[in-house]
Amino acid sequence: MPHLADLPLSILDLAVIRHGETPGQAFEACVAIAQRAEARGYRRVWYAEHHNMASIGSSATAVLIAHVAAHTRTIRLGAGGIMLPNHSPLVIAEQFGTLESLHPGRIDLGLGRAPGTDMVTWRAMRRDPAASERFPQDVQELQGYLGDASLVPGVEAVPGKGTHVPITILGSSLFGARLAAILGLPYGFASHFAPQALRQAVAIYRHEFQPSAQLAEPYVLAAANVVAADTAEEAADQHLQVLRSRVARFVARGRRLTDEEADAVLASPQGQQVADMMRHTAVGTGAEVREQLESFALHADADELILVHAARSLEERLRSLDLVADAAGRA
Repeated sequence: MPHLADLPLSILDLAVIRHGETPGQAFEACVAIAQRAEARGYRRVWYAEHHNMASIGSSATAVLIAHVAAHTRTIRLGAGGIMLPNHSPLVIAEQFGTLESLHPGRIDLGLGRAPGTDMVTWRAMRRDPAASERFPQDVQELQGYLGDASLVPGVEAVPGKGTHVPITILGSSLFGARLAAILGLPYGFASHFAPQALRQAVAIYRHEFQPSAQLAEPYVLAAANVVAADTAEEAADQHLQVLRSRVARFVARGRRLTDEEADAVLASPQGQQVADMMRHTAVGTGAEVREQLESFALHADADELILVHAARSLEERLRSLDLVADAAGRA
């Protein structure tokens, strides 16, 4: 059984815009979370590209990373991830080359193949429907721009060239696992919302991994939700509130529900399907969460855990972050 004290712990921050809040307030919370994570020994904080989602503010991911980096000193920051089919590889290389030039040694680039939104929004972004089919080639083109030799004659990323921003392939399917293995890159699995293929994908990645200039051995980052509180009862109540918010977002299409309405939806087949998306969630006191995360790390065969502190208020998320750090023996 792995020990939490020995595992790197990181955070995926969804830049949550709560009902009645502004995006500016959400970004202030992102800074507070990153500063606390830095103080408590977390390795990195990542932000995910989403579009046309009223409750998630990290759509301009590189801009948010730059803002948080300017308000922190040492913690690694990055994209978890950039949805590459939405962009040209050159533009992403320029953005992350700029970030790395401003904050040397602190920037990560996670890449995903999904659009990060619905198809109507994707069309509004003027993207080619076939862009996701070019994902492997686009990743390699992007690697070239960030490395020492561009794969496109006569085109270089400025800034970007020679920065060697580390790339991680993100996914929730076997496709990403095989691509990460072939390219010799770290693999991050989105088990915080898509748990089904976790073990099979990680097994394939480890079996098929080929060493690269970036990485000599396979490296797995697995994501899990966390709701840690001072008492088990508080944690259970916060977890229920999170589930209610999820069903309102995914089943009721964002409509505000009473607790009774949300509980009724949760009891339905659709609601149970949404709840199962959060199958990998550690809930309880710090000690209870430590045991659950250690079991999850063993289940996922993970080298690093990416934690989504899922409570709704900033104060609860910060307390959850602290309790996990305490349980893991972080300073």
